[in-house]
Amino acid sequence: MTTSDGRLIALDAETGALCPDFGVHGTVDLLANMGRSPNAAYFITSAPIIGRGRVIVGGMVTGGYAGPGGTGPSGVVRAYDVQSGRLAWAWDVANPRQTGIPATGEVFGVGTPNMWSTPAVDEKLGLVYLPTGASKPWFWGVNRSKASERVSTSIIALNLETGRERWRFQTVHHDLWDYDVPAQPALYDIHDKANNIIPTLVQVTKRGQIFLLDRRTGRSLTPVVERTVPQRGEPGDWTSPTQPYSIGMPTIGAEPLAERRMWGLTLFDQLWCRIAFKKLRYEGEFTPPSRIPSLQWPGIYGGMNWGSAAIDERHGYLIVNDMRIAQSVQMFDRFDYVRLAASQGKASLERSGDTMNAGEGTPFGARTLNFFSPLGIPCQEPPYGTMTAIDLRSHKIVWQKPLGTVQDTGPLKIKTRLPIPLGMPSLGGSVVTGGGLTFYSGTQDYFLRAFETATGKEVWKYRLPVGSQATPMSYVSSRTGRQFVIASAGGARLSPDRGDYILAFAIPRP
Repeated sequence: MTTSDGRLIALDAETGALCPDFGVHGTVDLLANMGRSPNAAYFITSAPIIGRGRVIVGGMVTGGYAGPGGTGPSGVVRAYDVQSGRLAWAWDVANPRQTGIPATGEVFGVGTPNMWSTPAVDEKLGLVYLPTGASKPWFWGVNRSKASERVSTSIIALNLETGRERWRFQTVHHDLWDYDVPAQPALYDIHDKANNIIPTLVQVTKRGQIFLLDRRTGRSLTPVVERTVPQRGEPGDWTSPTQPYSIGMPTIGAEPLAERRMWGLTLFDQLWCRIAFKKLRYEGEFTPPSRIPSLQWPGIYGGMNWGSAAIDERHGYLIVNDMRIAQSVQMFDRFDYVRLAASQGKASLERSGDTMNAGEGTPFGARTLNFFSPLGIPCQEPPYGTMTAIDLRSHKIVWQKPLGTVQDTGPLKIKTRLPIPLGMPSLGGSVVTGGGLTFYSGTQDYFLRAFETATGKEVWKYRLPVGSQATPMSYVSSRTGRQFVIASAGGARLSPDRGDYILAFAIPRP
């Protein structure tokens, strides 16, 4: 297991005791050789993964720290021997030939793209697949190295034994929007027209784009084209003239916004949203951030996020959930940014959805703000989150439905108590069972739900004590042969209700 303060720990599963032969008395220090880490700029956000005797870990580097010469920690990905805890290899973008511990007095390369999400492993092919983040800092890319530009916001395949790169596939070039690859790749085998098996990797993204790749080579199995995107960003920086679009797969929740799509509970907040929309620069999902306030859609949360996707192998369906929250983005000269940040208290920032991004080591800071009406509701029309089933053979949407109700949320953060299925932003992923059910709990209302995977019909739900942001899990008891579903409920992201619950459910006996 990993901890948010930078430790990798091995426990005896039977007793909970530390494994004395792993690392130093059961613990490996993940902050070693990482460079300076001011204000906890590096911390672990995801569980490790194990393959061929290697335990592989990444970590999150917060978005405000600059690249080479900056004070931020490294985005290095490391593999440790699962028995001893010794470093097996390190993937350090800044020092690709150095796969071991840095020399005395040196550190892993700073300012490199991180992997804050979860990798995937194919032990048969001997590969681990890393979903990488954007280079730091967000919104300003002048100081980024060529090596970082090459691998940021990508899927990187590494040799499990050596950590050497096998292939890479980039989903955004020169990412200025925090469109990092947020989710664990899903591995699945499909058949071609000649009935040959193709080992496939499915990658969902914050942009709502879905990429279907041959996981042996990184070659796209469906058409991907480079399309011209808006330019005229902040002077001194540059923007890629084109970006990749997966036109052979459906795009989820990213239809361009327009004034006619502004929405409100009343005429007044709808009018406010229309006026606010007209004031922002918006030329699509790649509108460059600058000192001119702009609209980012899909927003920095997605699209699809860390919950990843589930696959029903019986039907060949990909199950994804998404959120639809836009943000306004504005960059400020350093002096103006410092003054603005000082005037904003932490409580007011949390209430407004503000994020202040320091951009340390750059001439700028940036501010992002959820594009909400004065009532605290997204300005665009609902749904604000859906669940979708996609046929991986035809590449078509089979069904899509709004996900969640407004029962436990509402305008001005007042719960409506009304089970209106508006479709709300969702975090966490789904789990699919062999019995044809999809379980999901990451809605803004406090329910664990079961859907019929073939149709999307809700067939069961259970009221949780608080909201859940976790992916449920399912297992079959080795003692009784009975199947169980487990849900973790700690509180929904936008809700004040918090708890600490693990709930277990038994699927009825035949």
